[in-house]
Amino acid sequence: MKTWVETALNGPWRREHQPRLPVGVEQLVAEGIACADAGAAIVHLHAFDENGKDDVVGDVYARIIEGIRAERDCLVYPSIPTFAAPGVERFGHLRFLVERGLLELTVVDPGSVNLFPENDSPLPYPSLVYANSPAEIAEGLAYCADNGVHPGFAVYEPGFTRAGAALVRARPGVPQPIYRFMFSDDLAFGFRPGPAGIDAHLAALQTEAPGAPWLVAGLGLDVLPLVEHIVHRGGGVRTGLEDARFGCAKSNVELTRELVEAVVRAGSSPAGAAEVRAELKGAK
Repeated sequence: MKTWVETALNGPWRREHQPRLPVGVEQLVAEGIACADAGAAIVHLHAFDENGKDDVVGDVYARIIEGIRAERDCLVYPSIPTFAAPGVERFGHLRFLVERGLLELTVVDPGSVNLFPENDSPLPYPSLVYANSPAEIAEGLAYCADNGVHPGFAVYEPGFTRAGAALVRARPGVPQPIYRFMFSDDLAFGFRPGPAGIDAHLAALQTEAPGAPWLVAGLGLDVLPLVEHIVHRGGGVRTGLEDARFGCAKSNVELTRELVEAVVRAGSSPAGAAEVRAELKGAK
């Protein structure tokens, strides 16, 4: 089986955190295309305007996704507001994208987590709370079920896998989720990066949702030392300036190329978008 490669282009960060971050529609389209050329079958992004400000608007996302997909066949999916105030609409832009036939995947994270910095990491805030209420999670999964959209579960803590699988069982019609096991070198959440943490997450997944597709991703993470183990266990891998440690000197394209080279050294090759879609359709 080939290896899924995903590139997360930016995240909720700014250029003072990641100097080579793409901003604006044109830059995000160009980097998405270049990362697809480098081997990424999946591209994730936050919509930014030309001033580097989050722009969670369906039309802006549509321009970016259409721009990438007009040139390359890859799965491009948006974010939802990451640190939204209570009551803020988190899924409104998805309706616009579904109506335009642009939404295959989306973010529905099945839990909340405290993100504490470790090792004097240069984070933008002293600590972060990434909150997803039960009502918001239920809304997101209902939206996926009603529109044939695959939810992506970022698994920050082991219980997220159990909760996500239980919620999917309770909501018939939800397309196959993707489980992203989250690690960090700089933030104190979940397991420390390494084979033991990956295997612990995988054991939980095999209990709760056997056969489900999974990847390793992160925040403030150097993923390259983990690639060989991930490939041998049958998982996918994510890279990009959303996940990289702050102050990364490399571009998204350079990070993607490095990851693909590591995948090949581990004895695999990157999957294409059509292969990812087929595996999602055929997963249990």
